[in-house]
Amino acid sequence: MDEEAVRDRLSEIDDPMLGDDLVSLGLVNDVTVDAETVSIDLALGAPYSPAETELAGTIQEAFEDTEYAVDLSASVPGRDDARPEEAVLPNVKNVIAVASGKGGVGKSTVAVNVAAGLASRGARVGLFDADVYGPNVPRMVDADEPPMATEDETLVPPEKYGVKLMSMAFLTGEDDPVIWRGPMVHKVITQLTEDVEWGHLDYLVVDLPPGTGDTQLTMLQTMPVTGAVIVTTPQDVALDDARKGLEMFAKHETVVLGIVENMATFACPDCGSQHDIFGAGGGSEFAEIHDMPFLGSIPLDPAVRAGGDAGEPTVLAESETGEAFRDVTNAVADNVGVVHRRAVSEADDAAAPTPDDD
Repeated sequence: MDEEAVRDRLSEIDDPMLGDDLVSLGLVNDVTVDAETVSIDLALGAPYSPAETELAGTIQEAFEDTEYAVDLSASVPGRDDARPEEAVLPNVKNVIAVASGKGGVGKSTVAVNVAAGLASRGARVGLFDADVYGPNVPRMVDADEPPMATEDETLVPPEKYGVKLMSMAFLTGEDDPVIWRGPMVHKVITQLTEDVEWGHLDYLVVDLPPGTGDTQLTMLQTMPVTGAVIVTTPQDVALDDARKGLEMFAKHETVVLGIVENMATFACPDCGSQHDIFGAGGGSEFAEIHDMPFLGSIPLDPAVRAGGDAGEPTVLAESETGEAFRDVTNAVADNVGVVHRRAVSEADDAAAPTPDDD
């Protein structure tokens, strides 16, 4: 078997989320064949994404009728491929912003559970609580250990549930309000991003404050955001504000990974009936209208509140709500992979010669 034969087999494998075969999409970076092994470097971008894991399995199956072992280790993203050292967060593969147009929709809950869910899949994860005016993440993961300082005056983040943590709550008194103007917010967000020893991360989840203010602007101007997740409840009031968040990301040319509908149907534990307290289907309809991916719906479950107060992310629980959070986490990772693979494919199309070039 030679390289051409390998590429022929890969041309029969479709990327189910991009709708074409791997070769036509330009996702095959390199192929090497030796006496016993076919080594394939595939353009992947989302470590531990279920879709990319399944794609790798499909490739393995495509060579089962040969005497060759398939080595896809060069395709594993986020391990050694980093941005230039002078770049912001050079060792972070993906930055995921979690946002909402208004407060009270469970944005921090989604951010914490997505981060813990990614870590539980095996990814290296950081969680940056950028909600400087209402930092709740430390409570939601039961983290009371402050960051350590190095001799170079950088901060080493504490870790819970396999997630490295940084929050304004670590740096202020428990009851101290944060009363700052925009320039101070910009300075602190920049320091908490660049002066933290995040190390090599597959994902850095950023919990933004609600709205479209200074913190969001600072982050979009300074951080290499892979994509944003917008959290809403089904009710029209929340959806009105979610549109503003959508516009903010559009103006800064930031990809929206999708919409999460939180506090959906309430299953009454006493009567067994379903109650749409905040309405039903608003998040999925919003996603459809704006041609955005719908990442999933989280039920209104008292266990989520209890888990947040106790510092136990629901995504780790064996329950229907825990499964809903795991589904959202998987969808986020899958769509991060789509962003990377689509960018590679579009770059390949742009570089391809046209008839006029001949």
